[in-house]
Amino acid sequence: MSNPFLSSEEYDERAHALYNEARYDEALQLLREGLAVYPTAVELHVGAGYARLAREEFAWARRSFDEALTLDPEHEDALAGLGEVLLKFGQVEAGMQAFERTIALGYDDDVDLMLQIGRTLFREGYVETCLQYFEHAVEHADDSAEAVSCIGYAQHRLGNDVEATIALRRALTIDPEYAEARVYLANLLYDAGDLDGALREFEKTTPEDHWDELGIWRLMELKKSVYRLNDDDGELKPWEARLGELEGEPDDIDELLADVEQAMLDRETEGNPSPAGPLETLGTLLTGLASQQQAAEQSEVASTDVLMADSDTHRVVMRDGSSFEGSWDEIVQALRDARDAGRPLHEYMAIEARRFYGATGINIASHAPEAFIRGGAAAGMLRIVR
Repeated sequence: MSNPFLSSEEYDERAHALYNEARYDEALQLLREGLAVYPTAVELHVGAGYARLAREEFAWARRSFDEALTLDPEHEDALAGLGEVLLKFGQVEAGMQAFERTIALGYDDDVDLMLQIGRTLFREGYVETCLQYFEHAVEHADDSAEAVSCIGYAQHRLGNDVEATIALRRALTIDPEYAEARVYLANLLYDAGDLDGALREFEKTTPEDHWDELGIWRLMELKKSVYRLNDDDGELKPWEARLGELEGEPDDIDELLADVEQAMLDRETEGNPSPAGPLETLGTLLTGLASQQQAAEQSEVASTDVLMADSDTHRVVMRDGSSFEGSWDEIVQALRDARDAGRPLHEYMAIEARRFYGATGINIASHAPEAFIRGGAAAGMLRIVR
């Protein structure tokens, strides 16, 4: 129920706070209540558009932005939102025109808006075009480490690693505490073979600065190599703890292997080795795990009205139109083979997650294929069709 004592600005502020906490359903509900009282409030229509975008309800988002622009044809946030929706629908020329309209109206000095548009273009694969908007941001805020680093991310995606390195170093000169750029630079130097430079940059970071496993594995590897550290050295403990936080809860395979190891240790301790041997022990544990999974699946089927014929087969479509089908693992393997064949799967996911985070500010899990793909969809890098 709407609250007649709230102004349209208060509705907007409260919805914005919910949006920033990723509580999109609640934000949208509040905006609907506000629009019922203030149907001509432009900001509420714009807010509803962005909440719809976050929920991937693109047609409804477009309607909200269109309504906002009917009320105020020069509203910069509505133009940016509409441009993003149009790109989602494949209407590239119209989307670009909406973005360019913000420049024509003189909003090129709005640094946040330029970064928003640039990141949208980056996510949708228009990297060369996104550079123009990042450069507008830097032109009007040359002391913004965030804006300068975005140029570095885009240059890296274009394969211009020298320019990317220069931009990232400049960002760190502006703000030496800007951890996002430092982690990115360290990984860039590592990829280029400058291991000494990579270690210098990695050592200026803390475990909490890292949002993917790749940089931490590389830092630990370099530390052990350069400083002759043992695997159990105390200096590595904080980094190992951060790895545990990023990797999340163990999956069924991890738990199975732990059960096998514990069972063998128990038998050795009791001096009563199993006459069937470790393979029989593994088979027993596998059977138990399979039984548990089967029971869980039967319960799920019983509570589901519609059961897909092949729930283990998925299909994703990339921004360039290419599609991949199979299990989550098979899809990620196919992506890796198409883009970076030969690289270990966990490293490929970590590298891509780092690139996405650097450009979009969205954290994408890289510890498991399903989490990686779903995160990529949330960041706008792909679509899950099935």
